[in-house]
Amino acid sequence: MSRVTAARLDRDLSDLPEGMRWREWMLRAEAAIFASAKPVSRETLARLVGDACRLDALLADINEELKGRPYEIVFVAGGWQFRTRPRHAETLRALAGAKDAGPPSFTKLEMLALSAIAYQQPVTRAELSRLAGHDISRDILGQLKSLGVIAPGPRAPMPGAPIAWVTTARFLEMFSLGSLRDLPELDTIEDAGALGREIDDTVEAALDDALGLAEEESAEDSALDETKLEAWR
Repeated sequence: MSRVTAARLDRDLSDLPEGMRWREWMLRAEAAIFASAKPVSRETLARLVGDACRLDALLADINEELKGRPYEIVFVAGGWQFRTRPRHAETLRALAGAKDAGPPSFTKLEMLALSAIAYQQPVTRAELSRLAGHDISRDILGQLKSLGVIAPGPRAPMPGAPIAWVTTARFLEMFSLGSLRDLPELDTIEDAGALGREIDDTVEAALDDALGLAEEESAEDSALDETKLEAWR
């Protein structure tokens, strides 16, 4: 909705009884979120309802009505978006061609690189390699970039001005995070120290848990990872 069209919308609905006004605001917010491919910001929703509308309470009421449904409205990447409930992810993955049914499968090193970028961004490839204790290749970063979860950030202030990598809004959407502040506390990262020290298995496992990627690796994945590790040693 353009700002001009929104300006013509009767936001206050002052001619309606209070209950009907609240119901109409609920329907507007739900329709806007349903129709959007991206998270809908508070600012956008505020243009659809009156100044007296308490948006958090409005969205809570919508979610209350969705309790029996396999989807809900969640706050991700700075806005609200419809999401299927996590317990249905396995069902959706079973559907051929299902998309956006949770995070894609990452290899061990891809996941490690992504986790390190999430917590240490902006960070260069060389810094990532030192942190991981393994070479984080351009192919790994290219794969993460192709999935839309990382992007080139500012040039690092060091010789050669290498690219420093950052996570994206897609990363927040994929892991159902409202912002980077919602990343789980990771005391073990601090225990491991600053960049330049090797990350040990304990920290790696904590990173897996933190991003909900602690699923058991398949034998095939493990074999693949070992092959990659051998190739980089």
